[in-house]
Amino acid sequence: MRKKLGCLHAHYSNIEYIERAFQSAEDIEILHFVDPGVIQQVSKGSDGLARKVKEQIEWIISCDVDAILITCTNYIALLEGETFSNPLIPIIKIDEPYFESICSKQQPQIILFSNPATVEGTMARLHQYAKQRGISVDVEAKIIEHTFELIIQGKKEAYDEAISRTLHTLSAEQKFLSVAQLSMVDAAQRFEDHTAITILHPLKSLVDIVKSTIK
Repeated sequence: MRKKLGCLHAHYSNIEYIERAFQSAEDIEILHFVDPGVIQQVSKGSDGLARKVKEQIEWIISCDVDAILITCTNYIALLEGETFSNPLIPIIKIDEPYFESICSKQQPQIILFSNPATVEGTMARLHQYAKQRGISVDVEAKIIEHTFELIIQGKKEAYDEAISRTLHTLSAEQKFLSVAQLSMVDAAQRFEDHTAITILHPLKSLVDIVKSTIK
């Protein structure tokens, strides 16, 4: 029987990346849940947002899923310390396999973001993740300014080009590069294919993690 994976997204554009990543996983059925409103509210403060996201998780649990994947780092940060009605359903946080990859690198690293609103939560979780494992990471966060609005407006070609240009520029610094957001994956993968320079991103080890979690 196929396993059900409930995915909680902050934007509809993330659906495509998850569908593509799992296209060969025929034993997994994916149910997508999207609420862009939470991210719109983050800039106004987090009051009440954790309760809202918890309600979303409980709704997904009620849909008889075998596991839940959260693809938004702001959602993940809001859920820290929360408990749910069915603790047996695993909640997979998309950034943790990514953090594991970052923590395995010894050299200085640059993590790229296009959405400034995700930087603080992601970096705080990364340092917490590393600290829990007794690891010190040399990482610098950089924002590709004025690009996230392009993907929101559906201008994906221009968005990917902006990310690619930045990767080309930063590759001269001889630091390990990664991109933190799903919307950046296509540009990062294309850059890696053309240059043979490895670019870490959140999807690289995700499918294996999900399969091992809900087998």
